[in-house]
Amino acid sequence: MSLPSGFGGGGGYGGGDADKGLAIPFVETIRLAWADPDLKQRILFVFTMFGVFALGVHVPVPVPGVSADQVSQQLQNMPAVFDLLNMFGGGALRRLSVFALGMNPYITAAIIMQILATALPEWKKEMQEGGEYARQQQNKRTRALTVALCLVQGWGLLSMLKSVPAVAAIPLAWQFVTILFWTTGAIFMLWLGEQISEKGIGNGVSLMIFAGIILALPFQAEKIMRGVHDGVVKYWSILVVAVLFLATTWLIVLFTVAQRRIPIQHMRRMLGTKAVGGQTSYLPISVNMAGVMPIIFAVSLVGLPYQFGMMLGGASAKPTPLGYFLTQLGTYLQPNNGSIIAPWLPLPRGIIGSVLYTAMIFFFTYFWVAITYNVEDITNNLKRGGSFIPGVRPGKQTKDFLDGVISRVTVVGAAFIAVVALVQYVAPSLAQIQWQYVSIIGGTSLLILVQVALETMRQIEANLLMRQYGG
Repeated sequence: MSLPSGFGGGGGYGGGDADKGLAIPFVETIRLAWADPDLKQRILFVFTMFGVFALGVHVPVPVPGVSADQVSQQLQNMPAVFDLLNMFGGGALRRLSVFALGMNPYITAAIIMQILATALPEWKKEMQEGGEYARQQQNKRTRALTVALCLVQGWGLLSMLKSVPAVAAIPLAWQFVTILFWTTGAIFMLWLGEQISEKGIGNGVSLMIFAGIILALPFQAEKIMRGVHDGVVKYWSILVVAVLFLATTWLIVLFTVAQRRIPIQHMRRMLGTKAVGGQTSYLPISVNMAGVMPIIFAVSLVGLPYQFGMMLGGASAKPTPLGYFLTQLGTYLQPNNGSIIAPWLPLPRGIIGSVLYTAMIFFFTYFWVAITYNVEDITNNLKRGGSFIPGVRPGKQTKDFLDGVISRVTVVGAAFIAVVALVQYVAPSLAQIQWQYVSIIGGTSLLILVQVALETMRQIEANLLMRQYGG
């Protein structure tokens, strides 16, 4: 399986993004899909897999002496990265469910393998020339790395939860059993995603993550309502949160479908007595070419010091010097610590973390576009096909022109990703509530929701158009 759609954007000549908008209205697409027997069966299969996933989220690992309430309380005191992991799994982490690891090990493995397939010449050649066999080999390597990461991340997660006394008291044998349950649950979720890709519609892994975020929404709403009941959240704060949610969604949709279209002129050729070619088409370059990958990279790196500090006992009664130092360093690097709009704080931790977070997003946006968008290949494909950009010479000038356009578009895309990522940290100051209440507003979760929904709708629409032309 490839990297989930909605995680890495991109586009390119001869196999990149087509028009990212929808040709058929949303309601009409749903009506036509439901009227088609095959598409209806595929959609129902997707919802069936969602039901299996929702059931598994509520199946806890049988850890003696540990309650989900203890874990849930501890997660509230940890950085936003843990809230993000919990949301990806539909709340499985706070329930100590068998699905607690979610799709995170697979996402990490897929990212690593995609980078290696681009960086290692022999793997890159194998992927270009090996066809289906090469893709199967890549999938096997990704699954093997997923299992290894499940074991590592499971041990790390258990170590970080040891600040809960009941978790710290778990015997070593039960710790291994817990990690085994989590690993099995993660692999089962991957299998569910594969079944969706094969028998349903859309990218199965993306849709599983989509389902997890949707399952977490009621809990987010419940937290806000509980806050209102306890007097912690004001009614006007809910209005501000709703406005920010709608504005962020609109912004994500706008930039997800936005493209820079470069005109391509195809040369006219004579085949016998008939002239072919000569038309003008477009090379679409997505504004958000990197998808949500820069946020995932940035969140992972920013959270590493805190995670290692917790694993080294930084939050225990007698913390080790290194563990304490890393834990304190991690609090300064988190964008949600302190208030971004509060310069009167003694030490504006939120500003420090936000500046670093934004810089990382810009860096990783350029990094991801550089390894996934091969300008030289596009230039060569245009030249071989007898196509050219009007006013630009084929060859080096075309390459330099495309490099310049992509660089400028990437700046806009990186700025958009940074704004979306920081909304959930700015929102608490605007709404005057704690950040836990508004974690769904921006960042990774909402970006994935919108992009996966649009991608799935485009696939349904493509199936409808293909059936229309086919018969």
